Amino acid sequence: MLCRFQEQSNLVSFSDLLIDFTFDKGGSGVEGKQVALIRGINVGRAKRLSMADLRIVIEDIGCHDVRTVLNSGNVVFVAPDITGQAAALRIEEELSRQLSISARVIVLTAAELLGIVNDNPLVAIANNYSRLLVAVLENPEDRIRLKPLEEQVWTPEVLSIGEKAAYLWCPEGVLVSRLAKAVGRILGEAITTRNWATILKLYELTKL
Repeated sequence: MLCRFQEQSNLVSFSDLLIDFTFDKGGSGVEGKQVALIRGINVGRAKRLSMADLRIVIEDIGCHDVRTVLNSGNVVFVAPDITGQAAALRIEEELSRQLSISARVIVLTAAELLGIVNDNPLVAIANNYSRLLVAVLENPEDRIRLKPLEEQVWTPEVLSIGEKAAYLWCPEGVLVSRLAKAVGRILGEAITTRNWATILKLYELTKL
C-alpha cells in the first residue's frame, strides 16, 4: 500500500519497529487524549499555518495539554467532553473563523490511534518510515471504495486496507507512486495521510 507524503527518512530494522508498536496493546492512552490531523497544511504555499496559532485554536475550543508534532498539522490534546466528528467540526470552524483557513480535519481518540498502529500489517516489509504511509479515513465505510485497488497488481508497491486506515508501502518513493495517486483519486479529501514515523510520534504522545 502506498501514499504520498514527505517527512523525515528513518531507516530501521523490523525488530526496532516491533519495539515501537507491539508493547502495551491493551492501553488506550491518557483519558480524553485525542489526535487531530489537519489536511493540506503547509504544503507548498497554500494554507500556511504556524503551529503556535494552531495550538491557540485548539485551546480556544476548550482543549488543554495541546502539543503539535512537526509542521504539518498534527495535534495531540485532551478534551474529555468532545470527540470525533464533533471535535473535528469545531476545529474546522475555528480555523475558518480565526485564521480564514479552510481545511478538513480528522480527530482520533487515543484508542483509535492505537488500533491504527496495531493493525498495520506492512511493517514486516517496510524498512523506511518515510515511504510507509497511513491514509486515515474520515469515514471508515469509505474503505469499500478502495477494494478494487486490492485486485490490481502494484508491485513493488503494496496496499492493505484496515478498519480506519489504508496502509501503503511505496519503496520507490511516494512522489512517483502510482498507488498513492490512485488512492488520492478515489478518496480525495476523505483521507489525510501521514507517514509511519509521524504516526508513531503521535502515538507516543498519547501515552504521556
